Amino acid sequence: MGETRGLLGPADVRALAARLGIRPTKTLGQNFVIDANTVRRIVRAAGLSADDVVIEVGPGLGSLTLALLPEVRRVVAVEVDAALAAELPATVAAREPDLAGRLEVVHADAMKITGVPGPDPTALVANLPYNVAVPVVLHLLAALPSLRTALVMVQAEVADRMVAPPGGKIYGVPSVKLAWYGDARRAGAVGRAVFWPAPNVDSGLVAFTRRDPPPGTASRAEVFAVVDAAFAQRRKTLRAALAGWAGSAAAAEEALRAAGVDPRARGEALDVAAFARIAEYGPSRRGDRSQAP
Repeated sequence: MGETRGLLGPADVRALAARLGIRPTKTLGQNFVIDANTVRRIVRAAGLSADDVVIEVGPGLGSLTLALLPEVRRVVAVEVDAALAAELPATVAAREPDLAGRLEVVHADAMKITGVPGPDPTALVANLPYNVAVPVVLHLLAALPSLRTALVMVQAEVADRMVAPPGGKIYGVPSVKLAWYGDARRAGAVGRAVFWPAPNVDSGLVAFTRRDPPPGTASRAEVFAVVDAAFAQRRKTLRAALAGWAGSAAAAEEALRAAGVDPRARGEALDVAAFARIAEYGPSRRGDRSQAP
């Protein structure tokens, strides 16, 4: 990992924040990492190569950014806070002057970006605000198809939902939608003491590798519409839960049977491939099927 002289410690983080007049806010979900060992661990877990172009969401004061820069070709840091976005280049220039050219800061809301300057990003590495973690990951995977891997630090409970397999109570919309893009797994736990201010929940690391979506002719939007409907009333059978989506309970049963799914099953029992099969028999496709030879 090289020298650690450039990494931020607890005193550095607090001094930077004080100089900028910044107090972490719950509104933006800001919890700054103050432990150098933790950011080194995140970078190791991300499995990056020297050719990677990393997009980092919410770099804050730069703790993780400084650990990423020596390991990759480029870091694109997306920061919604104007003061933090303006300060990050100066922090990097002061602490790692030889690496400052690898950094690009984008002052923007990560939920609204459709691309980033320069080469296509290949990896997402971020300490994500707890309140927007799943939407941000799903948006970036959709908006930036060049992303092949991700390593994100999120609330432990959110991490569990992101990687949950079918059949459990925590398996739901985040689990299925993330599985549409690829394979996710837990990559470790993170304690509360490494943050300032310390959150009242534990954190976890989620590693992700993109793969091809499940086979079938249904689009992502069509598949996700089925997923949303199935888990909006997760205690109901799929025949009942998908009635609104299909137009009636009878139509839902017809689609489910055509897809090889038991109408009495519940959404939590299905993997993403099953949802993709169901989507092929949705109401928007009935005309296509009726015209088939």
